Amino acid sequence: MTPRLLAFASAMLLTAAAPLVARAAEFSPAQRSEIESIVREYLLSHPEILPEVAAELDKRQTAANAERQKSAVQQYAKALYSSPYQVTLGNPNGDVTFVEFFDYNCTYCKHAMSDMLTLLKDDPKLKVVLKEFPVLGPGSDEAAQVAVAVRMQDKTGKKYLEFHQKLLGGRGAANGARALAVAKEVGLDMTQLAKDIKSPEVQATIEENRKLADALALNGTPSYVIGDKVVVGAVGLPTLRQDINTARCGKTSC
Repeated sequence: MTPRLLAFASAMLLTAAAPLVARAAEFSPAQRSEIESIVREYLLSHPEILPEVAAELDKRQTAANAERQKSAVQQYAKALYSSPYQVTLGNPNGDVTFVEFFDYNCTYCKHAMSDMLTLLKDDPKLKVVLKEFPVLGPGSDEAAQVAVAVRMQDKTGKKYLEFHQKLLGGRGAANGARALAVAKEVGLDMTQLAKDIKSPEVQATIEENRKLADALALNGTPSYVIGDKVVVGAVGLPTLRQDINTARCGKTSC
């Protein structure tokens, strides 16, 4: 057994023995050494418990992360659900808010876009919020900046959604040039767009989204906030529907 694995397993066993840990300061160096020796001998004699230990650690970490994310959702609720920098689609007064963080160069986001569109179409009580979260390089940054400028010009979200579908659903890498071409294709005012891209609001929007993502510990795209739950990854339409129902009525099926 490697020292690292031994330390890991020892820590888990000591965690299980919380009352002893609380009294750790009462143990002398000799007593601590004897305890560590007993733990080591037990683990060497019963290596079959290590998968259980690892599973329990994962379970506890997952639960702790979920609680931290839930707390962050509550703390940043205003910026998440009603920021002046966001794109709002669907029912602005919906009983459940579905927030998606995305990157225009994210392959999984491309596949997941149909999930969002289906929910938008099928659920008249759903409020959908889109947040640009460029994480895949300079091209993503450029595309996100154009997207923010599109949102600034289109208060209804209709043109933004058309732009969003064409850019995210198109082939090839997204960048500033391609995003501008799509914006022109959907009929936006390109002179105004060029001015808006240079405005402080563009960087403020992307910076706010990145701060939110950091606070929520989002490590990839797409990521969602549904009610007070954080969902990372393209989990698929059935799971998203279940999470929306849970936020709506406390059950996976309302």
